[in-house]
Amino acid sequence: MTLTVPRPKRRPSHALPTAICLLLPLAIGALIRANGAAHPPFQSWDDTWLRWMGGPHKGPAQALASALNWFGGPYGALVPLAATALLFALRRPRRALFVLTATLATQLAVQALKHMVDRPRPPHPLVAVDHGSFPSGHAATMAMTVLTIAAFLPPPTRRLWYPAATLLTLTMMWSRTWLHAHWLSDTAAGALAGAGTTLLVWWAFTPLSPKPRT
Repeated sequence: MTLTVPRPKRRPSHALPTAICLLLPLAIGALIRANGAAHPPFQSWDDTWLRWMGGPHKGPAQALASALNWFGGPYGALVPLAATALLFALRRPRRALFVLTATLATQLAVQALKHMVDRPRPPHPLVAVDHGSFPSGHAATMAMTVLTIAAFLPPPTRRLWYPAATLLTLTMMWSRTWLHAHWLSDTAAGALAGAGTTLLVWWAFTPLSPKPRT
């Protein structure tokens, strides 16, 4: 019987979008730092958007924003950890390591940018926040999550998932500004950082489910 080894799946061609997603937050962060963390050139745009997010902070919009705040916070970190444990239990170690690596790499990228830029938060946030407004860790986490899900889907289903993934990420970005926890530019940079980091990890881990020898 002849042994045939299937050709490995081609790595996704993520080079250009990954580079854009990773370099844009760095460029924006450098621009903020060069002009003083509290007064970047686009601060007037952020101020205008924040005024539009003036409320009233109650009802369904507030409930949705509060739920998303939980998802991106410390308790929400249990979700990828539970997914990692489940994938190990299902004997999918490569997928489990992909989820864990994407989660850790995204958080490291966010914290590195926060310490580099050290931008002040908007005044009077409606939820508990830590240091550094730029970039948004919640937006980065959502972008990482939806792309991790995309990595596990077959290409036809993936194309259907991307519009929903985009909507979820935009909703998270809105929620962070609605709660006055971030400037709009922080959320855009966070989403880009999360997406770029996850695309890079996805590229490194492809194929996620290598076929056995036959």
